[in-house]
Amino acid sequence: MIGIIARYPGDVLDTWRAIQIGTLSPLRLVLLILIMVVVIAGVILITQGQRRIPVQYAKRIVGRRVYGGKAQYIPLRVNTAGVIPIIFAQSIMMFPSTIAAFFRENEFMGAIMSALSPYGLLYNSLYAIIIIFFTYFYTAIILNPVDLAENMQKYGGFIPGIRPGKRTSDYIDRILTRVTLPGAIFLAFIAVLPDVLIKQGKLPFYFGGTGLLIVVGVMLDTLQQIETHLLMRHYDGFMKKGHLQGRRF
Repeated sequence: MIGIIARYPGDVLDTWRAIQIGTLSPLRLVLLILIMVVVIAGVILITQGQRRIPVQYAKRIVGRRVYGGKAQYIPLRVNTAGVIPIIFAQSIMMFPSTIAAFFRENEFMGAIMSALSPYGLLYNSLYAIIIIFFTYFYTAIILNPVDLAENMQKYGGFIPGIRPGKRTSDYIDRILTRVTLPGAIFLAFIAVLPDVLIKQGKLPFYFGGTGLLIVVGVMLDTLQQIETHLLMRHYDGFMKKGHLQGRRF
């Protein structure tokens, strides 16, 4: 995160030079700033977004103590995969152009390099599709609905209105599939956004991609850690008007 933030002063200077030489108008700069504010708000929303599935645990008596009987929830994050899908997609998109670079004299390889050049429509379309695929793929690796259902049933938990076992795993899988879709689409949008802003908006610096996700994610996690430590020591918390919690969908 520090390495990314360290580039910001240089980006500000590049923007100022672009305004001075006339390649970037003040009106376009204001519009781009508004777009960046909206995008950052969207990143925070998606990063914090959760779909909470209520879980009820039956009461168990062990010795003289009573366990369970409390309602909890399973937090399914909108963006479970984080920045991993973008990193995987970038690695895959580099292969065709890297291989074609060894055969530049070949007309067919030259056409491949031209078609898969950054800022192109075909490149960005394939890039977005691969990101959406890896978002579902990586989410499926991290969260297994069958294991969640088995562990829940093992400890006497159940989702109200859903039978334990296969019905529960199918229900979790269906909810997870729906929740992951907006997160996958948003990741693809964030990954393609820098190319659009540089090519169409004439933005003189790189905004979006994994850098933005890393900065926002680390800052949110740091604020949550500070909030937790303050509350543990009986302070009012870092935020007076509300705590940093996951947004429910």
